Amino acid sequence: MAKPARQKHKKPRYALPSPGSSPGMVYLDENSLEPRISLYTYNEHSYKVQKLSHLGELEKLILSSDFTYWVEIKGFNSVRLFETLNDVYKINKLVLEDITTTNQRPKFEEYQGYDFAISRMLFLDADHHLENEQLSFILMKNILFTFQDKYEDCLQPIRTRLEIGKGNIRIGGNSYLMYALMDMVIDQYFAVLGFWSEQLDNIEDRLLAKPDKSVMFDTQQIKRHLITLRRVAWPERDKVNDILRSDSKLVAESTKVYIRDAYDHCIQIIDMIESLKEISASNIDMYLSIISNRMNEIMKVLTIISSIFIPLTFIAGIYGMNFSREDPVTGKVLSQNMPELYQEHGYLYTMIVMGLIAALQVIYFWRKGWFK
Repeated sequence: MAKPARQKHKKPRYALPSPGSSPGMVYLDENSLEPRISLYTYNEHSYKVQKLSHLGELEKLILSSDFTYWVEIKGFNSVRLFETLNDVYKINKLVLEDITTTNQRPKFEEYQGYDFAISRMLFLDADHHLENEQLSFILMKNILFTFQDKYEDCLQPIRTRLEIGKGNIRIGGNSYLMYALMDMVIDQYFAVLGFWSEQLDNIEDRLLAKPDKSVMFDTQQIKRHLITLRRVAWPERDKVNDILRSDSKLVAESTKVYIRDAYDHCIQIIDMIESLKEISASNIDMYLSIISNRMNEIMKVLTIISSIFIPLTFIAGIYGMNFSREDPVTGKVLSQNMPELYQEHGYLYTMIVMGLIAALQVIYFWRKGWFK
């Protein structure tokens, strides 16, 4: 028997600002992680990674326009970090608010001197539970800032590509790097959908073999995850489309060629989500149909048994009344009171008749196909 679906232990969510709070307020939860800042400096011929203790060190390290700089920030528990972004790099406080409240939908916005974008990273952890994290981008002239509130991510392949230096990753500029990171996030959706597709195939096999309640629970859990992914995929498609239609000079025209490919990937993902949703819904309907058919089979067996015993019970009920043949007081013979009750072989004859009735019923039901 298949094991019941394991329920994921819900992680504590960061508290959000209360309704009516002032817009543009940077909110740092008490559970926020200490920031880890990494600076990736690269061009066609060189690549270097540096760890920064605080963002104030960045101005001393960005010295040449011949390099592209990726500033990766993980963890938000630093007021100084966001003050530096607002004071030195003139990042709007509304943008900083969207970065720190990590429940935002994917979007792309243009500001004076920089562009702002948000993606949702969806990936499966070691126990195959869905993780949904926010990845924020600030695109400037030759700098790309990325922000995550957690240390885990799915972006290691991009760092590896930067280190190896093959392809366009080092020569495409910071807009190409932003595309590469977004495309990596989108590609991760394919991996998640591929895993769920295999799970649904396994569930269908279990349905045809020996269905149990875990089939419905597992399918419903996948269906809920698909709804989560759909809430991400549609805005992600709109965001990529906004970048394609944008007149921002920070997004190179050569990069938009690749962004169109990412847009196509978003369309494929949406189609896959809808297909898997239909499969999951059909699995649940099939499970309910199988259970209903099984119940009908049980009811048919009980009906056959009841139909056989109804006439037998009727005969037994009649002869169980035991109306006396002779009045015990007057001794008068009552001719209409079950004369056969006192026949010599009455019991045997009654059992033979009851057996014949049952046999005839069984033959009749068999010829009607009720035993198939």
